[in-house]
Amino acid sequence: MASSTPPHCSLLTTPKTTPPHPHQNPRRFPSPKPQTPKTTTKAKTTHLQNPALFPPLPSSHKTHLSTDFNSKKPTRYVSKLHFNRPKVPLSRSNHSLEAEEALQRIIKESMDEAIEGLIRGIRVSGSEDYGFLFRELGNRGEIGKAMVCYRVGLKGERKGSEKGKMVSSMISVLGRAGNVGLAREVFEEAVELGFGYTVYAYSALISAYGRSGFVEEAIRVLERMKRVGLRPNLVTYNAVINACGKGGVEFGRVLEIFEEMIGNGVVPDRITFNSLLGVCSRGGLWETARGLFDQMAYRGIDKDIFTYNTLLDVVCKGGQMDMVFEIMSEMTTKGLMPNVVTYSTVIDGYAKEGRLDDALNMFDEMKFLGIGLDRVSYNALLSIYVKLGRFEDVLNVFKEMEDAGIRKDVVTYNALLGGFGKLGKYDMVKQVFQQMKADHVLPNLLTYSALIDVYAKGGLYQEAMEVFQEFKQASLKADVVLYSALIDALCKNGLVESAVSVLDEMTREGIRPNVVTYNTIIDAFGRSAAAEYSTNQVVVEADESHFEASTVKQLENVAGKEVHVEGKDRVIEIFGKLAAEKSLNTKKLNNNRQEMLCILAVFHKMHDLEIKPNVVTFSAILNACSRCNSFEDASMLLEELRLFDDRLYGVAHGLLSGYRENVWSQAQSLFDEVKKMDPTTASAFYNALTDVLWHFGQKQGAQLVVLEGKRRNVWENSWSDACLDLHLMSSGAARAMVHAWLLNIRSVLFKGQELPNLLSILTGWGKHSKIVGDGAVRRAVEGLLNGMGAPFRVAKCNIGRFISTGAVVAAWLRESGTLKILLLEDHRADSEATKFDPNPCLQLLLS
Repeated sequence: MASSTPPHCSLLTTPKTTPPHPHQNPRRFPSPKPQTPKTTTKAKTTHLQNPALFPPLPSSHKTHLSTDFNSKKPTRYVSKLHFNRPKVPLSRSNHSLEAEEALQRIIKESMDEAIEGLIRGIRVSGSEDYGFLFRELGNRGEIGKAMVCYRVGLKGERKGSEKGKMVSSMISVLGRAGNVGLAREVFEEAVELGFGYTVYAYSALISAYGRSGFVEEAIRVLERMKRVGLRPNLVTYNAVINACGKGGVEFGRVLEIFEEMIGNGVVPDRITFNSLLGVCSRGGLWETARGLFDQMAYRGIDKDIFTYNTLLDVVCKGGQMDMVFEIMSEMTTKGLMPNVVTYSTVIDGYAKEGRLDDALNMFDEMKFLGIGLDRVSYNALLSIYVKLGRFEDVLNVFKEMEDAGIRKDVVTYNALLGGFGKLGKYDMVKQVFQQMKADHVLPNLLTYSALIDVYAKGGLYQEAMEVFQEFKQASLKADVVLYSALIDALCKNGLVESAVSVLDEMTREGIRPNVVTYNTIIDAFGRSAAAEYSTNQVVVEADESHFEASTVKQLENVAGKEVHVEGKDRVIEIFGKLAAEKSLNTKKLNNNRQEMLCILAVFHKMHDLEIKPNVVTFSAILNACSRCNSFEDASMLLEELRLFDDRLYGVAHGLLSGYRENVWSQAQSLFDEVKKMDPTTASAFYNALTDVLWHFGQKQGAQLVVLEGKRRNVWENSWSDACLDLHLMSSGAARAMVHAWLLNIRSVLFKGQELPNLLSILTGWGKHSKIVGDGAVRRAVEGLLNGMGAPFRVAKCNIGRFISTGAVVAAWLRESGTLKILLLEDHRADSEATKFDPNPCLQLLLS
């Protein structure tokens, strides 16, 4: 008996095989062969429930690789259009020979009157003939001629049903051409004349809206359809779900449509599930996608190459690269060989995860299998070589693309501009941008965003201003990504006031900042050169009132007051000023209280705009506090922020003020929530909290927090008896962890166990450092070890590694004064808190 719960992720049951070494044989997948269906086992319920409502559907499947991949169409478009969907030759169509003759003559005509007379003279008739003409002319981009044929067809047709078919055909053609406005006009006219009230006309309009990304309009057409008494069918629901996928609609909302479909007795098919997988792809919902994938098997719906490619796209976007081999192996056992779209998707996934060697191995495998690269593959390969600094290979790929007849597009150039920019190769950036124009490839919003970001971060303000001027002349609409990138670049150069001015301009242009924008500005306060201000060639002594009048006032303006600068673009004005002042001395303001007030003003503004702060906001605020020299100012800020989130900022304020006993239970609950976040965010949270505690002398509290992070595996594989790995930690967290690790080694020693022959402390280059060998963490740990008199020295082969022999460290740990050095204390503590030790890990270290 079939289980009512669909099997979970049956693709993972594919037997694993050990792949040969890539240099011996890059082929990793078995040849397709027939497979006896296996009985799947019951597993956990997915988002879609009760699949037993429908009987298994009949299946038939045949696959072949299409030869249509070229430079004219995206590979995913061709994959969706052709793969595993048999093409119908013209001889099998129901149109007449007269329609074919008419098509050839219409193509040569230019006058509408001549086309109308030609059609009537040849006697083209019926929806099949006219549908054929609409499609063929639409495929050739001759929309005007297709509309002439449509008008002639309506005039000559008496049957309302035939007119209805012409309407749906014409709307479909217009939708594929991206002319959704004209499609809507055709639909409304047909409805008004009485022959547009068909399921197919409504479905065609929904599909047209979906193709152009107008998902809300598509859903409104569905609701209108139901109001007039028409019953949506499978084609309708598939069109709506597909539109939702293209429009980035949340899966929960799409699921409601799917459940309505099932409730109306409409049985989903492969297109339905492929579209649902497409919805998952936008959000990287790999677990949901696996559930849908298993639902298809449960219902007896065959999967095609598009199904597998979309599933791969989802798992790659979800960062689940270890699932790739399982999925691709199952493809071959089902008789489906991975194609260029498959490999392009996986290669892109590996590249985004930083697994560049794996990505390059996939390219080798493609070549071994004789699968030609498409533009998407080449773009990914270019991006990888740029990241690796293999510029000769970059040029070779460029030449290979030209030899293969694949035209470089805006994605190609954007990858190069971003890659060379990150490497600081500004001359190459300029050359690539010039070549892009020479090849008549129009820069898009991402192009300009990348260039402005690259130049601004590199301090090339004149170049950034020129690019922004060109951007404005191109009549492109700036978005939150462009402005946020610009603000981030200015903040990273310590130009916070300039960043606030850009934020002002951003809101004046009607662009709503997001939480990332505000986090960037908050994080910038307190850094070196944080509040840079200069005026022409005169260095001015700025007092608190000036700082408040400049920065805080601007922050208030952004909160909602209207700001106008007549005759000038504020961003261009800012870049011009920065370019002129680049070589001048500037006065750096480091007024702690005013910086804290600015952060508070930013937080108030986020609250006013209903932009919800996140854990990154919290980390940025704590980082700013740990760069502040005044405990009173930092405490004041955290106390004020408790009005917005008493639990989050109350914990930080309590630990900082020495009231650990009062807040530790809340802290434990908070740590549990942080554990659910991604490793990078969780690590940033613990680093920021321990930094601020260590900075203001709450060192035992910092150690307790860092041990909680260790207990929850925030820093995986960071601790062993022989080695302490600190490269993912901040300087405060690293120093607290060194004390804890040495206490642990001491407890091992005093239990009668021998220490390892070699002990190592790894610091990497430091969380905050951009200079190899001069990391903040390395410097902090070196100073700590020297201050304690710990017998560690810098390794000759790695200046970020401190080493010592077990025997030497053991002798030091046995000295009478060592324990007192290793034990940490808080600078301020409540009288009851001194009796309170909430962390069992610390007790174990002391035992």
